[in-house]
Amino acid sequence: MKRFALAGNPNSGKTTLFNALTGSTAHVGNWPGVTVDKREGVYKKGGEPVSIVDLPGIYSLSPYTPEEVISRNYILDERPDLVINIVDATNLERNLYLTTQIMEIDVPMVIALNMIDAVEKAGDKIDAATLEKKIGVPVVAISALKGEGIDKLMQRAADECAKERKGSTVLKGTALFHLINDVRISLEGKGVKAPLFHAVKLVELDEIEVKMHADCVKMVEEFKATFSDDTFGTDFEALVADGRYRYISENFTPALEKKNRDKESASDRADRVLTHKIWGIPIFLVILFAIFHLTFSENFLFLGAALGEDFDPLAGSEHWAGVLFGGGIYSPGVMIFNIWNDIILDFVFGGLSDLIAGAGLSGWATGLICDGIFGGLSAVLSFLPQILILFLFFSILEDSGYMARIAFILDRIFRRFGLSGRAFMPMIMGFGCSVPAMINTRTLADDKERTATVRVIPFFSCGAKLPILTAIAGAIVGQAGVGNADLITYSMYLLGIIVAIASVLIMRNTTMKGDVPPFIMELPAYHAPKFTGLMIHLWDKTKHFVKKAFTIILASTIVIWFLTNFGWDWRMVDEMDKSILASLGQFIQPLFTPLGFGSQLSKWGWVFAVAAITGLIAKEDVVGTFGTLAACLPIMLDTLVDVEVDGGVSAVTAMIANTGITVPALIAFIAFNMLTIPCFAAVATAKAELPSKKAFNMTILFWIVTSYVVAAMVYVIGSWWWTAFLFAAAAVIAGSFIVMHNKLLKGEKV
Repeated sequence: MKRFALAGNPNSGKTTLFNALTGSTAHVGNWPGVTVDKREGVYKKGGEPVSIVDLPGIYSLSPYTPEEVISRNYILDERPDLVINIVDATNLERNLYLTTQIMEIDVPMVIALNMIDAVEKAGDKIDAATLEKKIGVPVVAISALKGEGIDKLMQRAADECAKERKGSTVLKGTALFHLINDVRISLEGKGVKAPLFHAVKLVELDEIEVKMHADCVKMVEEFKATFSDDTFGTDFEALVADGRYRYISENFTPALEKKNRDKESASDRADRVLTHKIWGIPIFLVILFAIFHLTFSENFLFLGAALGEDFDPLAGSEHWAGVLFGGGIYSPGVMIFNIWNDIILDFVFGGLSDLIAGAGLSGWATGLICDGIFGGLSAVLSFLPQILILFLFFSILEDSGYMARIAFILDRIFRRFGLSGRAFMPMIMGFGCSVPAMINTRTLADDKERTATVRVIPFFSCGAKLPILTAIAGAIVGQAGVGNADLITYSMYLLGIIVAIASVLIMRNTTMKGDVPPFIMELPAYHAPKFTGLMIHLWDKTKHFVKKAFTIILASTIVIWFLTNFGWDWRMVDEMDKSILASLGQFIQPLFTPLGFGSQLSKWGWVFAVAAITGLIAKEDVVGTFGTLAACLPIMLDTLVDVEVDGGVSAVTAMIANTGITVPALIAFIAFNMLTIPCFAAVATAKAELPSKKAFNMTILFWIVTSYVVAAMVYVIGSWWWTAFLFAAAAVIAGSFIVMHNKLLKGEKV
């Protein structure tokens, strides 16, 4: 099978083209580094199947970042049958810099001139035929987002891959070409493949080439001793870069005809507001709140007071009462949540429970299936709609180009504190899943910055933690009548972001000191996300969530049910406080007393300690544990408060009613589970990505200590508000000490 490699700049639409060609579920991102490793798929629409390899987004083939090394080594060593170079037509000059480097490799090549629709929309024009004639390789205008020109691209690629191609360079008119040619001849005589590319890189004194061909370095050094340029001196790398851009400007960009060269684009006008140095962050916070309000609010647009607490046009309906309205209008997220839970899940699991109850099974078997399996699964699956809605909003922000702006804004603010915007990109990915976010830290060149970033990625709450936030926030509002679910959830997401930023700043100014590497990225033009791309992303998330629900979480709920219903003598118990789980929970419960869900609770308070521990396996297990335990309420003592259990929120409500836990303690419980050791998959990824075993062990300790301290602060301040001043004073003193210590180390006056 033929292999085609996709190579291009970040944000050039490379991954979008990959999805269009292969139908893959590879996530379409809109910031550099979203594709950390190569991805493979198969194009099946041509005469024969073609393997498509999606390489990391890069700006050049110099070994400055891990992505550049991956792409460079693949093209040179794996020898694909053809390289499709994706060029962003809206940024032609900058994108063609990489093109001139790929041209120097002996590999067939086709240029995909992407986003041609955006060029035409702006009233501009690119003459693909002129560009093809100037470059000397096929050029096909496409729109990967709209699927235009893709079949023509693949036809040209199929024709071109059958031809042999020798590398060519645009550096013939430069002062260094004579040296480049001499080095090329020398390498060619040694049998080096793609000698022109290696010769150019050796003249640049590329560190990889210097190690590979140390015997040829002498030629470069001797030439350098007799050479000096008025502008760049003997910096041959700068001379090569200048030669490339000069040739691009003189020969390639004339193919672009701009209608309004001085007219400000719509993206530029939007950026004047959205990336404003003062209003950029407040606007981001407002957008974030709007997302949570649309997803979680039971008082959409704050109309509850105007409509009255009895407002419900469907109050007379048997199935729809309280589903869409309830003292106001529910947000779209809550409407879908209620439909999913009150109608769909209730019908499915209720019907299955009735079948099992009437099947004549033994008591323990009925309890295992209905209370253990169905109780846990229904509690977890109940939050699937809101997880997908939240991910849909985040995907829209990401694919539209807005998330790249957030990295830019944060880099501008935090660079002075030792943190670059590049580190924020994997952090923001943590909203989706910690595993790919941690893998994406490979784009960070500094080991200390990479370690600090891996440690705080779990603080950006992933979808697995959303059931915890939603269940407890909903229970707080329903049982305690405090606040709004969307405000609580929004506040906890902000808490995670604040703790992450504060932690990184502390590490980068104490144990993880280091120079801040330069952060170069191009802000992509704003555009509407592709519907199919969003749906692929959501479908991938749904499959992942459901798979976990019916594997890890299913196994966990069975174990929890068994430990809840059996004592140490392996016999079923009549009272849950005599079970194995109760004894284990009571043993660890005192550890959580400073956090508000320890010894101060009633005899059933151990359920919160147990739920926090099971969450270490998978965060969804926290709500799954509540669902299983709440389903076992009938075997508790008669003194317990009776609460109907039919989902995650009501399961937590039952626990609140029967433990006496306070609102500050519930908030602390959320904070602890958000910040503590993440799921097993994330822990395994962190172990693989961190530079040493010591760094991994310290990271585990960091997660435990940070979550415990922050949760304790939340509980103490929530219970006794005046202690906030004590914590603030301690923070100021500690910060002042760090600043003075660093100044002394630098020899500055304090």
